[in-house]
Amino acid sequence: MTTALITGCSSGYGLQTARHFHAQGWTVIATMRRPREDILPKSSRLRVLPLDVTRADSIAACLAAAGPIDALVNNAGIGVVGAFEATPMSHIRKVFETNTFGTMAMTQAVIPQFRQRQAGVIVNVTSSVTLTPMPLAAAYTASKMAIEGFTGSLAHELSAFSVRAKLVEPGYAPTTRFAENTDMRVEDLIPAAYAAFAAPIFEAFAAPALVTRESDVAEAVWRAVNDTSGQLRFPAGADAVALAQASLR
Repeated sequence: MTTALITGCSSGYGLQTARHFHAQGWTVIATMRRPREDILPKSSRLRVLPLDVTRADSIAACLAAAGPIDALVNNAGIGVVGAFEATPMSHIRKVFETNTFGTMAMTQAVIPQFRQRQAGVIVNVTSSVTLTPMPLAAAYTASKMAIEGFTGSLAHELSAFSVRAKLVEPGYAPTTRFAENTDMRVEDLIPAAYAAFAAPIFEAFAAPALVTRESDVAEAVWRAVNDTSGQLRFPAGADAVALAQASLR
């Protein structure tokens, strides 16, 4: 039996990934800032623990309670949609604290146990915006681009200890609450000067040709965790796969 610790399990990709791994017979440590056990199956193989990836004390307490793990899935993240010009630097820093530094802090905290055991896998969930940057998502894209480079470099240095690092790149999932976990409204980040530019973009988001399902991401994370080849990137969802293929042309 193997154990996965998954961050950001209160909704969306993280919640579905926790359910998927549990269904496959794994022990799951599902973490979230405000723990909710009612959204996950009742099982001796599933535990819900509090975790704020932006706080070192929270990370230490969570890992101590979790015990040894075999896989870390860094899924916790926050989104921001809007014109970069109108996005306060304080908010940009908040995005990086969770998406970038939070992922790095969790990774750094688990590496010692993986290195000592000469086994383990770290999967970092980024976004298809790293394949094709999208407008009105500059800060979010930057935070996820940083993790792409970080994971690629990390994969090389951890391979010396038989520890794997992987990337899962989800596309656009209309069912996820992309920006609801921030304190900035989209309307506040679209100045009048950008209104005409933004309108068709939001129309396209409302009726996308291809989308990503939460189950697509869970399955991609599952493949990444179990992959023992040198493959680094795992696009998740029809739109992400199409963007990945287009980037190879």
